[in-house]
Amino acid sequence: MAFKHGVSIIEQSTSVLAPAKATSGIPFAVGTAPLHLATKAVPVNTPVLVNNYAEAVAALGYSEDWSKYTLSELVYSHFALYERAPMILVNVLDPAVHKTTVAPAAVTVSNRLATVQAEGVLLSTLVVKSSDGASTYVSGTDYTAAFDENGHVLITTKSSGAIAANADQLSAGYDKLNPGAVEAEDIIGGVTASGEYTGFELIHQAYPRFGILPDLLLAPGWSHLPAVAAVMKAKAGNINGNFKAIALTDIDPSRSYTEAGTWKANNSYTGALQIAAYPMLTLGDKKYHFSTQLAGLIAAADADNGGIPFVSPSNKPLQADGTELSDGTSQFLGIDQASFLNSAGIVTALNLGTSGWKSWGNNTAAYPGVTDPKDSFIPVRRMFNWIGNSLILTYMQKVDDPMNKRLVAAVTDSVNIWLNGLTASGALLGGRVEFNESENPVTDLMAGKITFHLHLTPPGPAQEISFLLEYDTTYLAALVA
Repeated sequence: MAFKHGVSIIEQSTSVLAPAKATSGIPFAVGTAPLHLATKAVPVNTPVLVNNYAEAVAALGYSEDWSKYTLSELVYSHFALYERAPMILVNVLDPAVHKTTVAPAAVTVSNRLATVQAEGVLLSTLVVKSSDGASTYVSGTDYTAAFDENGHVLITTKSSGAIAANADQLSAGYDKLNPGAVEAEDIIGGVTASGEYTGFELIHQAYPRFGILPDLLLAPGWSHLPAVAAVMKAKAGNINGNFKAIALTDIDPSRSYTEAGTWKANNSYTGALQIAAYPMLTLGDKKYHFSTQLAGLIAAADADNGGIPFVSPSNKPLQADGTELSDGTSQFLGIDQASFLNSAGIVTALNLGTSGWKSWGNNTAAYPGVTDPKDSFIPVRRMFNWIGNSLILTYMQKVDDPMNKRLVAAVTDSVNIWLNGLTASGALLGGRVEFNESENPVTDLMAGKITFHLHLTPPGPAQEISFLLEYDTTYLAALVA
């Protein structure tokens, strides 16, 4: 020990830690994208963090054909309709696998321009020849090829190239994307023999890659398939072995509203970490899966409340002008029919006259089989997720510290201060943390295990407000006063 003579200072780490708040309302979505239209294409089965519409289009492309390219629906809804960010997206449509080879066919040339009337053309595979097939032309030398505003390939012959100025026909062959070849197994994903992650298995890479924890899982156009929904539900409960999210899933939109509840139960759309939504939403000439807009609605509600998910998305405005089944049959549900769906644990849409179309329903998919508010109310369940995720992010730094009274005091003091703040803001009705002897037996302490007990009560939604009307005869006295 060095010799000292005088006064010295030793600094101690602050006992009370500032909480690291988990993010809320951030989607992680798996689907198909028109990668051939991307200007800065991200590799297949690679999560990409996008903060605005332009970034999403550059990374994954965009197409109005949402039935083929499901991520385009979410990109449009989240960025254009709800103006929320960010999102983490995964495209599983692989140009090397999900493709169709188109044999060379004649295309008409006019004023040195020819259009290949096909969608999904992979430019790197385009082969342009003379009309008789005898001559093969070179891209960049004899012609240029690019997509027009409709996603079709526009071939422009070059005056300096080998294609004659008066040529009125060429032959073009190519490979094109085949979104129909993508199956539920591609969305579900897994780990390949070489150790590569695909589909929803990539949820485990989101936080390590970006330092952002998504809390909404989506698969527009796929989540009405029970096999996909089951995996989404499972992943929502175990992200990186610690974190939790909510799976936004769709009830099969081909079913009538009277069948929806039975279908939900029969296909196990019954998770506490799952929201089941029905039917589809319309706005103008566009049709949306309910889960797509629900993600934007939840993100907007969270943002309006300081990023704390204690407010239900129910009775909040959708960007919609109607509801439909998948075959285009319009749905005009009254509040009694919407309540019927709510009683089965299904979130639906309701037209409330001058206030427009709104999301209607407070329950997770676990309801009515589960009535514990912690698991049955959407905002309560999300608050438990958010608080749990926040505690993990905050106190990971304390793991492996000496297990002494200073550690216990640091945790209990800082958590209580945080919970008091949440209570003061209205996000909690009350909360406290305790370190109980009965929950920390000597055998656990010897093994380095320590347990803190949180008591918390998020506010539930006031989903049923009653007014009691009574005829009061005492006011008749006013007639003779």
